[in-house]
Amino acid sequence: MCDTFVATGAVTADGVTVFGKNSDREPNEAHYLVKVPAADHAPGSRVKCTYIEIPQVAHTYAVLLAKPFWIWGAEMGANEHGVVIGNEAVFTKVPGAKDTSLIGMDFLRLALERGQTAREALDVIVGLLEAYGQGGNCGFQHALYYDNSFIIADASDAWVLETAGKHWAAKQIKDVYSISNGLTLGNDFDLHSPDLIDYAVEKGWCKGREGFDFAGCYSDFLFTTFGACRVRRARTYEMLQSQRGAVDVNAAMRLLRDHHVGEDEVFRPDAGLTGPTVCMHAGAGPVRASQSVGSMVSHLHPVHPTHFFTGTSAPCTSVFKPVWLDAGVPDTGPEPDGTYDEATLYWRHEALHRATLRDYPAVIQLYAQERDELEASFVGQALDCAGDDLPTRQSLSVCSFTEADVAEARWLAALDVEDLPDTRKLLYKLAWNKFNREAGMLRGR
Repeated sequence: MCDTFVATGAVTADGVTVFGKNSDREPNEAHYLVKVPAADHAPGSRVKCTYIEIPQVAHTYAVLLAKPFWIWGAEMGANEHGVVIGNEAVFTKVPGAKDTSLIGMDFLRLALERGQTAREALDVIVGLLEAYGQGGNCGFQHALYYDNSFIIADASDAWVLETAGKHWAAKQIKDVYSISNGLTLGNDFDLHSPDLIDYAVEKGWCKGREGFDFAGCYSDFLFTTFGACRVRRARTYEMLQSQRGAVDVNAAMRLLRDHHVGEDEVFRPDAGLTGPTVCMHAGAGPVRASQSVGSMVSHLHPVHPTHFFTGTSAPCTSVFKPVWLDAGVPDTGPEPDGTYDEATLYWRHEALHRATLRDYPAVIQLYAQERDELEASFVGQALDCAGDDLPTRQSLSVCSFTEADVAEARWLAALDVEDLPDTRKLLYKLAWNKFNREAGMLRGR
């Protein structure tokens, strides 16, 4: 489960497009940041994606990816031309998702490596989709099969692309748009696959072209309903609309931390068996299987785009840090996997995140203000120096990652985890005890 959004320059505070995404996956499915440099490839070369090989192109662009450790592709990322993409799992009536082919994360990376603009990236995905289809297990420890939707943006253009098997529809975004884990396009798309409507008529999902509704005809009822995608999508869309003319990087980060509660309400991640919040917290049962394992916000200035990543789970317990593609990713330790390793950024943060969950309402208040102040400092400095030379930006990025890491270690040390009260409800506590055992984490963490 994920949430992705974009606000074009027409509605942002400074006229620069802002993009954001939470990547929601299994709690132990470690997520990490990687830069893949541009490369030239010999004629006849092939590229091995997650499951299949396809012909390689002559040149691939440099990309910055935020990805699950075991997948070739990525859930979100950017390229050297300032294109950003985020994908979403969507569940449709089209059969065949279990057939091994390209998966959504593969499409995303391939589009970033091959598209200089948002529209070119869209065309890359559509061309590959029509050639190979989509399918294959996308789950880490629990098999999960789905189709995909995407928000694709650059400094001057943005698109939403939604797919069902080899069928697709796309719409150009003029102001704000958000997607979650369900189809959103009705009949207001700008582009579509040639047989989109005829296939639905043939299957009996609609009566004809008149009144055709893509989401209405193609959506699967069960997963679309119980994934609460409509609730989350309505929340992100309404929040963006309410801030028209004022959307900025900080607003995007607040949105990715949203728990759907009012200012005077107290959020508890252990409340209930469902969890339809943008900042996703895993819990007991199949509906609560996903956790926000990484987050991204991009300020798509046409000359010097700046990206902010947590590189860690639960944006409410994390700090966004600046990254520029040409400056590379600061050292975050060895590539993580599904077991605890203190040498990696993802798992070091998990010690803080999972300790916070023991008494979330009380513990988060101990460091939320410092988190916000530290992050605001990073954002302000990064946007101020976005046009500066490489060493300046590289230094700021490295320092930001280091400062955030040191702060999180200090916050964790102050908690005295062994004596920290555990106020979690039983089913939620049992679920996280299981996640911790599977990850090889100590009982007290």
